[in-house]
Amino acid sequence: MSTSESEVKVIVERCEALYHDVDLQAVVDWKARTGRAAIGFLPIYVPREIIDAAGMLPVGMRGGGDQIEIIRGDAYFQSYICQIPRSTIELGLTGRLDALDGVLFPSICDVIRNLSGMWQLLFPEKYARYLDVPQNFDSAVGGVFYRRELEGLRDDLEKLGGRPIDADALRASIVRYNANRQALERLMTLRREAPWTAPADESYLVIRAGDLLPVDEHTQLIDDYVAAAQRAHAEGARPMRDRTPVVISGAFCEQPPLPLIRTLERAGCYVVWDDMTLGARWLTADVSTEGDPLLALSEAFLHHSTPTASVYEPGAHKGQPLCDQVRRCGAEGVIFAAPSFCDPALLDQPMLQRALDRAGIPWTAFKYAENLGQFQVIREQAGTFADSIRLWSEQGTEQASEQRSERRHEQGKALESSRGNGERPGATSEQGSDHA
Repeated sequence: MSTSESEVKVIVERCEALYHDVDLQAVVDWKARTGRAAIGFLPIYVPREIIDAAGMLPVGMRGGGDQIEIIRGDAYFQSYICQIPRSTIELGLTGRLDALDGVLFPSICDVIRNLSGMWQLLFPEKYARYLDVPQNFDSAVGGVFYRRELEGLRDDLEKLGGRPIDADALRASIVRYNANRQALERLMTLRREAPWTAPADESYLVIRAGDLLPVDEHTQLIDDYVAAAQRAHAEGARPMRDRTPVVISGAFCEQPPLPLIRTLERAGCYVVWDDMTLGARWLTADVSTEGDPLLALSEAFLHHSTPTASVYEPGAHKGQPLCDQVRRCGAEGVIFAAPSFCDPALLDQPMLQRALDRAGIPWTAFKYAENLGQFQVIREQAGTFADSIRLWSEQGTEQASEQRSERRHEQGKALESSRGNGERPGATSEQGSDHA
């Protein structure tokens, strides 16, 4: 094993330990060191800048995954909803979330709205807030509404933390999170340009580590991983393989189990973009540090949010952003991976599939739960999908193979060129169906 590959292994092992930290021991340790509060938040997006500016630690809550047995959580919800609210209640009732001083429930769907009410009944001594979002994206209407929501959150955290949150503190936090999003974009650019260098499971773990780490520490972790992965590839430890580049869509809230992510790439896919851990990459541009910081956060949400099923899309043709993402990433197909009973993802899916059909982009689809334990059927489905793209392209097998090899060669040359110029990537800028 090369020196750089060893460095990557150390980073990924640390991130995987955080992934398995359902007891929030990392948060307990941080609170013991700092004496400050921690605020949890459900997927998908909350303005973590406000929590950070209050001197508190934003903590991402993504359910219990496949790491806990749900015993008491099932008693609070009907059977025909997704898994994440049950496991979240289970984590709370078993004391695993005691380190949190409050929880934010962003507007995603009716299930999360109901979870916020259930949480307040079960834990009345803890701070809880349902964070609404605008449906009108006019700055003079939705922008005013959302700024008031953020102002209410700021006022709540001032009371909870016992100190004011002034504009300078908010701007300083915005700067830190802008830097974090820039680092994430460098990682995502590396995945687009050289997916063999930053596999999907490693990238997922590195991004998800931000759920439990202070923002500056997470930013450094991302850059350390990207640099070590590039060096490892240069040393021959991460060779390019003949796999099909795909985009994953639908996994923005309840997360797929880690073995499922690994299964998809082992089946012959390179995941060049996905909406897992989407909240960390939600904003597609830096938040302004000029003027009113709450207004800047509101404007960023209105005009620079990543299109997804849980947010109203004004004016845009449903599905066009997904088609654009596929082309931008050089992907050759889309895998719809949605949690069972996820209304936003599954209601959007037919419209997205029609858009892909119109664009001539192949797709396949399956459902999962966060505690899924069997992956063979999904592996066979994903493998067949990847093979069908490689072997039965409408352009003909030989021509498609030549074009794929040429594209990979150009991507490799671009990566080598960026390293030679001292640049970082991006520095400049249950069983389903298929349709292939």
